Amino acid sequence: MAQKTSSSPWSLSFNKLTGLTQAIKEKARQLGFVLAGVTSSEAPAHFDMFQTWLDAHHHAAMDYLASDRNRSRRADPKLILPECKSILVLALPYTNIKSEMKNDEFKIAGYALGNDYHDVIPPRLNEIVQFIEEQVGQSVPNRCYTDTGPILERELAQRAGLGWVGKNSMLINPQAGSTFLLAEILLGIELEPDEPFTTDHCGTCTRCLDACPTQCILPDRTIDARRCISYLTIENKGEIPADLRPQLQTWIFGCDICQQSCPWNRFSLPTDPALTPSIPLPILTDDLTLTPSAFNQRFKRSPIQRTKRRGYLRNLAVAAGNRASAKDIPILEKSTQDEETLIKNHAEWAVNKIKYKSGS
Repeated sequence: MAQKTSSSPWSLSFNKLTGLTQAIKEKARQLGFVLAGVTSSEAPAHFDMFQTWLDAHHHAAMDYLASDRNRSRRADPKLILPECKSILVLALPYTNIKSEMKNDEFKIAGYALGNDYHDVIPPRLNEIVQFIEEQVGQSVPNRCYTDTGPILERELAQRAGLGWVGKNSMLINPQAGSTFLLAEILLGIELEPDEPFTTDHCGTCTRCLDACPTQCILPDRTIDARRCISYLTIENKGEIPADLRPQLQTWIFGCDICQQSCPWNRFSLPTDPALTPSIPLPILTDDLTLTPSAFNQRFKRSPIQRTKRRGYLRNLAVAAGNRASAKDIPILEKSTQDEETLIKNHAEWAVNKIKYKSGS
């Protein structure tokens, strides 16, 4: 991401500070960000929750999260950008997949149906930085992130007034639900901070906890990644535990169940045009025959590239096994001969499950 290293100190009067902050937010809205808020560079007040989460090994195999470098930077944003005075937090809406999808359809998380947001959002963040520098007439130290940096972005978003952290661990906004992607710009310039969002509107609702098939949502509003469908189908690079495979249902990349069940998502906003579903749908069992080059072509510019062919076909085999259609057996049996052991093993599991269910 872009980073400028000039550290020339300067300050603004109250009126100019307010005007600049509002102008930046308006620029962000013009670029498609539906929420924009500002918080200070102060250390997160709830870093201890993150450390407790790590100590319980709820980060699964994402060992980079527990590194000294990662932890220290999450505890203090100024270790990322020493000149940091303000943090601009933004939200970009993505597709809200409704829960009325048929049980036998292969499902992909809504954010992954369009172009990869890691390609979509950063240029817009850089455009905001350029706008800020034009307004103040000098370079501004900055660091931009969208789901890529060692920061506690949901806590920063709550502190910037964007919403509250719900029981499903997602940031929820009362006018936008939770179907949006967060992004942050650390800035070496003082902006007018927003009031933190201090109220909790989950109340006694437990729909997300009740709906989660793997029971990965924890009482402290964090997630046990070891049981989370999103982790198991994306970040997990190895075998999916056999006892959890049936709970994956027909999800092949990510999971939206806790968001589909959340009543606040009746307020979800329209999808940003760049994130409009663009990959060829529906997903068919025939995808199990994709060669590496065909996989790369089918999911060009899609977040699904993150799983690589081996992970995608692993997930699809499990989903086919859970769908339990005898029509899928021939193509699954062909996949049991795949050169990737990971795909072979999960395809064999799927074939055995379907045959057991059908009594054959």
